[in-house]
Amino acid sequence: MRGGRAVSPARRGMTDRRLVLFVGILFAAAALAAVIAVYAWRGNGAIASIGGPFALVDQDGRERTDRDFHGRYALIYFGYAFCPDVCPTALSDMMVALDELGPRQDRIQPVFVTIDPERDTPERLKSFVAEFDPRLIGLSGSPAQITAAAKAYRVYYAKAEDPEAGPDYLMNHSSVIYLIDPRGRYVTHFNHGTAPDRIAERLLEELS
Repeated sequence: MRGGRAVSPARRGMTDRRLVLFVGILFAAAALAAVIAVYAWRGNGAIASIGGPFALVDQDGRERTDRDFHGRYALIYFGYAFCPDVCPTALSDMMVALDELGPRQDRIQPVFVTIDPERDTPERLKSFVAEFDPRLIGLSGSPAQITAAAKAYRVYYAKAEDPEAGPDYLMNHSSVIYLIDPRGRYVTHFNHGTAPDRIAERLLEELS
């Protein structure tokens, strides 16, 4: 009972699905953080390859490659528009962190890359990114293009196994914000739950 009213089995089932998804994402984020740590720093202290070339399409239907973002820093997040809570939270935190930078935020381009191209068409992404900030660029593409981009960034994603979900399926995925420098090189990343002020603090260190 909640507030004197019974919770319907359907609503309870959706809540359970979201809880399982959230726990799965937290485990995926922890595993990905360990993988990134291995790839990002080797014994000699050199930065390994995280990120790299990609060819996708933005929310306005324009072809975009990684080179379009050279010359500025980029904050890149992989998720999907139908995500019930994790992705909106991460994107909101990212935009709040940028707002805390004041005028310096113009040196950083926020980017959202879908891991669900089946549903996240450019048209869908156009309305989705508009809910957060006009500065946010949304990128989609063919399944092969998304797979290649995700692989370059060591992103884990997979459709959640739920035969009853139908078109309302959920996606298991890592939840990480990547900071890429003006030459397209990985700088650092922020795990899910990193506070916006901590993100802003690290960004200011890099911009200074």
